[in-house]
Order: sequence, then C-alpha cells, then structure tokens
Amino acid sequence: MNRLGWRKAVNAIMSAVTALCAVTAVAPLLFVLGILAVKGASSINWSFLTQLPKPTGELGGGMANAIVGSGQLLLLAALFGVPLGVAGGIYLSEFGGWGVPFVVRYAADLLVSVPSIVIGIFAYAVVVVRMGHFSSLAGGFALAVMLLPIVVTNTEQFLRTVPVWLREGSLALGAGHWKTTISVVVPAAMQGILTGILLALARVAGETAPLLFTAFNNDYWARGFQQPVSSLPVRIYEYALSPYDDYHRQAWAAALLLLGLVLIVNVLSRLVLAKKMASRRIA
Repeated sequence: MNRLGWRKAVNAIMSAVTALCAVTAVAPLLFVLGILAVKGASSINWSFLTQLPKPTGELGGGMANAIVGSGQLLLLAALFGVPLGVAGGIYLSEFGGWGVPFVVRYAADLLVSVPSIVIGIFAYAVVVVRMGHFSSLAGGFALAVMLLPIVVTNTEQFLRTVPVWLREGSLALGAGHWKTTISVVVPAAMQGILTGILLALARVAGETAPLLFTAFNNDYWARGFQQPVSSLPVRIYEYALSPYDDYHRQAWAAALLLLGLVLIVNVLSRLVLAKKMASRRIA
C-alpha cells in the first residue's frame, strides 16, 4: 500500500471510530427519551395539563399546579439570581484584577460543584427556619443560589469574547469605562449572556432536593409566594415512590414533560448562540 492509500485508510478508520464514539455518547439520551416517550406520552392530555391532583386512591387528575409552580420557582430564581450573576460577571470581566475577583471566581467554581441537597439545607436554615414555614420564596432562593455561579461564569466568559477594538474605539471617543461597558460591551455580548441564562435555568429546572427542604409540596394552588408550592420534580419524586399504578403513569408523563421543556430551552439557547456566531462572522 502506498503512502496516500495508507493515509486514506487511517482517515477512514479514525472517522469511523469517532462516529462510533459520538453515537455511543448520544445513545443514553436517546434511550432515556425512548423510555419516557413510550411510558409517558400516552398520559399527557388536556386533563393532565389543567387539573389538580386527585385524592389518594382516585384515578385521574393532573399536575396543573406543579407546572405553574415550577414556572413560579424558576421566575423567582431568575429574579433573585440573574441580576446578581450578570453584575458579578461584568465586574469580573471589566473591572476585576487578582485580589477579590480571584476569590469570587474560585468561590463560583466551588459553588457549582456543591451538591444540590447541601444548598437545600442551607436555604432551609437561612429562609425556612427564619420564616417558620415552607414557601415558594424559599424554593426560589435555593434555585437562585444554584443559578448564580453559572450566570456569573457564563457572563464573564461571553464578555471576554467581545473584541478589544470595540472597547478602545469607545474609549477613544471619550466614553468612560462604565459608559463603554454598559453601552458597548454588554450589548455586544447580550446574545451570549442570554444563552448562559437560559442554560442556567435549564440546569436548575429539574432539581428536586433543594425544593424538598424549601418549597416542599402542595396539592392545591399556592396563593402567593408565602405558601408551599408544588413543582414537577418534587411531584415526580412523590409519585414514583407511591404504590399506585396511576401515580406511576403520571410520574412518567411529568418526567417526559419536564425533559421536553428542558430540551426546548437548550435548543433555544443554542439557536441564540448560533445566531450570535453567524452575525459575528458576517461582521
């Protein structure tokens, strides 16, 4: 075999190996999606989406309160965590040095790796114990603590991708550092920052442990933010441990719904990021 033929053979073998590795990496996700689709798709109907849970032992009902509760918790998490996370990322990227910023980065990296149940216990001690009861505010606070370091890290990384000449051009025209940051740098990285926020929300949407210690659960509609609230992850956990087949059926349906929502958010974030990269290449 000549040298060209050997190179083609090696290229074909390595392409096949990398394709096999890619399929192997995606196979677990496809397997999970297949199982959820088989077991849960038939149970997702209008009643499931609009009705409250039935009393124990009765068939039917739905998870309308859990769906709304999950949205409520994510909204609170975004209100608590996103402004602080974006502001922290701006500071680390545009004004940070090696003192306090190094400690903040290190703390953010550590916080990302902290088990969610530990964050749940922390939120329980800080919020639930002081308030004297479970509430959606406590649940939103727990998710915000998990959300915060992800938003900080993503915001800093996307801000650092903004070309230096944009900053220099603004400064050359007489704009101050803060004016340049708010008017030039942040808008240039806005699509990336939004992508990071969406990915962070998708990351915390399926957390169960923190909500067991904070928001707890509720079989009815939560009136305001001072009451316990139901959520899809907690409802899945509760129904999966129950001895009733109808609860198992609804748990599969809720798992499929939750995974579908997370996948949609991830796809949207990828589309936003792809649009940003395409616009940058055109520019």
